[in-house]
Amino acid sequence: MISIRPAVENDIDALCSFDLIAQRENERREFIRRVVTSGECFVAVADEKVIGYGVLNYTFYYNGCIDMLYVDSEYRRVGAGAALLKHLESLCQTPKLFTSTNLSNLPMQSLLAKLDYVLSGVIHNLDEDDPEIVYFKRLR
Repeated sequence: MISIRPAVENDIDALCSFDLIAQRENERREFIRRVVTSGECFVAVADEKVIGYGVLNYTFYYNGCIDMLYVDSEYRRVGAGAALLKHLESLCQTPKLFTSTNLSNLPMQSLLAKLDYVLSGVIHNLDEDDPEIVYFKRLR
């Protein structure tokens, strides 16, 4: 069974250990440290092991925004991503919730569609040759 809880400082090393970008980029490790200590990060736990994380904040034009959703590659497609998204939706304090993913990330696009997120726009030039697709969900 997958449970969701607020991340704590003791989770930082675990998050960095399975986040492939954090393994090679200090900037991502610092991001993880910042969102955990600020209370914006939530973790998915299965069998007492942290297997994923999601970040909810209000930096996207003062609307709820899921800045990051990442699940350990060994635990993908078992419901952790959906559980994190649903939990973050339940916490969101605005009627509009946004998130995004790369055009190349078809599994995330499929998950968002399954949970009734709709395409809201495209941002070019963030990642070379891989546009960012912005999604939206009305919560209330």
